[in-house]
Amino acid sequence: MTRRGFADVVEGEELPLHSFTVTRVDLVRYAGASGDFNPIHWNERFAREVGLPDVIAHGMLTMALAGRAVTAWAGDPGAVVDYGVRFTRPVVVPDDDKGATVEVTGKVTKKNDDGTVKINMTVKYAGQGVLGGASALVRLA
Repeated sequence: MTRRGFADVVEGEELPLHSFTVTRVDLVRYAGASGDFNPIHWNERFAREVGLPDVIAHGMLTMALAGRAVTAWAGDPGAVVDYGVRFTRPVVVPDDDKGATVEVTGKVTKKNDDGTVKINMTVKYAGQGVLGGASALVRLA
């Protein structure tokens, strides 16, 4: 992983598209790692009973995937100094081998005098945004 240099980044620069596949197995693994065993993330019957179309991915998992796109671009997972999102729509994860595809793009919207850059991200599932106001502040070398 090559770390990005502040001098090499320009405002308006776009991050490459990252596509992540989320399967039901991923949801079980994430539940085990996070301790979030809410049945909306693994029990289809329960998810439908509470008004969801099917099992949904953990919001924090979706947020983490978007963060991975930023850290891959920056070349250093420790470069992110601030990161925030709003959860606007769930990622529905079907019970099949294909899973759900989450797509992440981003753009450098500001270079700051302190060596940080602001990145605004667009995170979509099935062509619709799932995270609103997604942005990261990244300190570059």
